[in-house]
Amino acid sequence: MRKRKPKIRVIAPDPRYKDELVTQFVNNMMLSGKKSNAFKVFYDAMDLIKERSNNGDEHAIFKKALNTAMPQVEVRSKRIGGATFQIPIEVRAKRRLSIGIKWLITFARKRSGKGMAEKLAAELLAASKGEGAAVKRKEDTHKMAESNRAFAHFRV
Repeated sequence: MRKRKPKIRVIAPDPRYKDELVTQFVNNMMLSGKKSNAFKVFYDAMDLIKERSNNGDEHAIFKKALNTAMPQVEVRSKRIGGATFQIPIEVRAKRRLSIGIKWLITFARKRSGKGMAEKLAAELLAASKGEGAAVKRKEDTHKMAESNRAFAHFRV
C-alpha cells in the first residue's frame, strides 16, 4: 500500500458501564453531533430493558443482542468476464462490529413505537432472543453467502 494505515482512534468508555462498546454504539446513534441526547436515549433504553427483562442485567442483554446481530460472512460483487458474481467473504472483526451496530440502530429507528428509547429497547430485546429485523438481516446475508458458496474460489 502507498499510504500508511490510519491511526486507530481511542474511544473513551461511557460513564455508566465503563465500556468502549457502549460509547461506539452511542456515537453511531448520535444525530447532528448531539452526543448527550444520544447517551440519554441509550440509557433510557437500558432502563426499559432492565424493567422488561427477568434477569435484570441490561448490559449483558445489550452485548448478547450485538453478538447475535453481527454477521460472520457477507457477499461482495465481482465482475468476471461478462458476468457479475456474488462472492462470499468472511467479515473482519471491526467491520463485523460496525455492521452489527448499524443494523441494530437502523432497524430500531424503523420500528413503530413512542420514542427512540422505546424502539431501541424493543430491538435490543428482540435481538438478544434471536428475533428482530437486525437478526433477520444477518440470517439473510448468511443465506446469500451460503447459496453463492460455489463462487468462493473467485475470492480476492
